[in-house]
Amino acid sequence: MAKVQMCNVEVGNNPAKFTDSFQFDIYFECIEDLQEDLEWKVVYVGSSESEDQDQVLDCICVGPITAGRHKFTFTADPPDPSKIPESELRGVTVIFISCSFREQEFERVGYFLNNDYPDAETRESPPERTEVAALHRHILASDPRVTRFDINWGDVVPSALPGDPAVDAESCSMDHSDPALPYQSAKPGAFALSTDSVDFMQ
Repeated sequence: MAKVQMCNVEVGNNPAKFTDSFQFDIYFECIEDLQEDLEWKVVYVGSSESEDQDQVLDCICVGPITAGRHKFTFTADPPDPSKIPESELRGVTVIFISCSFREQEFERVGYFLNNDYPDAETRESPPERTEVAALHRHILASDPRVTRFDINWGDVVPSALPGDPAVDAESCSMDHSDPALPYQSAKPGAFALSTDSVDFMQ
């Protein structure tokens, strides 16, 4: 049984310019005290063709964690456009938040993200080279894709090998219960990250 589970993610700064930072308010629950840190990452998928194009926008360690509900804000810089293929700067891609314990990823929350020019005229007749400074992004925050993995928490042997999905992303959803319920502020060493919600550009 997982000792930590993300309950909700609120995406801030959305929509925004391509060059703006990301912001996510992350709510999670821990069923018992953990003396070791949780490692959180925000990853931008730079290409549908290869994971080598993925960019880790930020990585932080939060801990130790006491049993109960916690919340923190994760803010991350935008991706480096020079590391993204020119043909994939515009259009739909994915950004996801990953959480690991003892270097084992146990939960991932992903969102579709669309980068494009804000005005219809430029979208229909775009410049030959993508003008990154003019791009805007929309994160489809209303439709998170959640994947959970069985890992070894240190006291039981998991039913699946570490890294094997325990729950398919299509069949799992975030709990959008009232975030006003009592949450503690998680205690990181020094951190910040980011996200929000809105429809894609038509």
